Amino acid sequence: MGSMVSTDRLLAFAAMSFLLIVIPGPSVLFVVGRALAQGRRAALTTVVGNALGAYVLIVAVALGIGSIVERSVLVFTILKLAGAAYLVYLGIKAWRERRRPQGAFAAGGAAHGGLRTLWEGFVVGVSNPKTIVFFAAVLPQFIDPGQGNVAVQMLMLGLVFNVIAVVSDCVWGLAAATARGWFARSPQRLSLVGGIGGLTMIGLGVTVAATGRKD
Repeated sequence: MGSMVSTDRLLAFAAMSFLLIVIPGPSVLFVVGRALAQGRRAALTTVVGNALGAYVLIVAVALGIGSIVERSVLVFTILKLAGAAYLVYLGIKAWRERRRPQGAFAAGGAAHGGLRTLWEGFVVGVSNPKTIVFFAAVLPQFIDPGQGNVAVQMLMLGLVFNVIAVVSDCVWGLAAATARGWFARSPQRLSLVGGIGGLTMIGLGVTVAATGRKD
């Protein structure tokens, strides 16, 4: 039991994770945009991709990259801007494709589409600046060095964060996908939603690029 995180630390971390996750950040808005543009399956695939991306961050932090990102404004900024640029790119793509609602509903090429959706979700998850800051700056405060196995403690806490994130993102995605049914009955409505989803992602990318540490 040497590598276990104490219950009070775990609960405090879970509470803080919940607060951070519930406030819609890049991954939530990305999932909602996907749900509106492409539906429930794409939204849930995006959630899985996001979760995998976030967990890669946890492993990276646990293995020491976190401290580099924490100390190096350059590394932090590069990661952040890369994520922001990718969001803007996806948003522009969604905006340009908004006039093709039938394409969004077509099941053709689902396997490739699914993998691509998973990958795009992964990229957003792994470049989410909110998550990077949280894992690099907040997560280490809940570690008890006296218990040993710091990396294992970090991976455990990261898993708690990820479970909460997956549940939250799924709720957001399903709610948006459900509302989408109403839009599906009218191409104009759907085109509007595809456009809003695209603009949301562009706005998000710009926000991500503009926010950050004031070092």
